[in-house]
Amino acid sequence: MKKIVMLSGLFALCFFSASFVTSDGINDMYITNSDQEGLVVYASYDGKEDYGYSFVTKGKDGMEYTLTFQRVEESVLKAFDLNSEKLVGTKFKITFNKTIKVTKDEHGNDDEEEINTITLLEKV
Repeated sequence: MKKIVMLSGLFALCFFSASFVTSDGINDMYITNSDQEGLVVYASYDGKEDYGYSFVTKGKDGMEYTLTFQRVEESVLKAFDLNSEKLVGTKFKITFNKTIKVTKDEHGNDDEEEINTITLLEKV
């Protein structure tokens, strides 16, 4: 009989404790990173926009594609003034890192953000 009372009390404690759990949304969100480092592409500088530095390259299919780099390492900006129009049209070998951050939005859907960072720039 004592065991039944103790088990009933333990069950009641667990049941009532679980009913006080709240969700503030913080634990419902997660972040995962997918990193690729040392990627290389050859492209011509197309200028700086509000959302990043744009370069144009040709794909294997012969079509032109615009690549946007949201970040540039300080050492690269010291060597090349990408904030001016002087280098527009210049062809570069670009070494960069790509990071993809995946988070959950307020509706539980995956939200991906791609961040490309130039780590090395060489005139071709």
